[in-house]
Amino acid sequence: MLALFVSAFVTLFVVLDPPGCVPIFSSLTNGAGTAHRRSMAFRSVAIASAVLVAFALGGQAFLGALGISLPAFKIAGGIMVFLIAIDMVFEKRTERREHRAEEVISAAAAADKTIESEDISVFPMAIPMLAGPGSLAAIMLLSARSHGWEESLVVMLALLAVMLITLVSLLMAGPLMRLMGAKFEGALTRLLGVVLAALAAQFIVDGIKQSFSIG
Repeated sequence: MLALFVSAFVTLFVVLDPPGCVPIFSSLTNGAGTAHRRSMAFRSVAIASAVLVAFALGGQAFLGALGISLPAFKIAGGIMVFLIAIDMVFEKRTERREHRAEEVISAAAAADKTIESEDISVFPMAIPMLAGPGSLAAIMLLSARSHGWEESLVVMLALLAVMLITLVSLLMAGPLMRLMGAKFEGALTRLLGVVLAALAAQFIVDGIKQSFSIG
């Protein structure tokens, strides 16, 4: 059970990337009041958690309705997660997140709104920055590998732990930005990308083994 928790925690932590969300949240809420920023952080994490739990619990039934086997989804999901890992290693994912943040700020400016009045908790923070394609695929993959309610509970606990870390990171965005710095964040993102690539490769291997009844 401990190995499953560690595997699920590392996978979700790397895909959700709480340290990488800090500068995005900080830029999106620049100029907002303390209470408004705090409420958006809570709403972002709550909405993303609800979406991820829904996919974790109902993902297999959804795949079954579409006629997609779990091994096929493991292979496809593993490839998707591997592509995310490559982006992290070469820092393309951070660039895309920053670009998306700039688009939201520009849209608010075009509508003559201030960031104070712009609620970014649903879009883009909760969806797709937290509950995006990569994290949805990851939680469904982890749920598919779980056998019995005990292992499913372990995966949910790992998700809860990561979401709590994410919430604390968003609430402490200002101090964390001063503490981390751009160089530390870039080095951490690359390191996590390498770990995620290895986990994605394992997903693909497991899917291939199950598809062709190998081992």
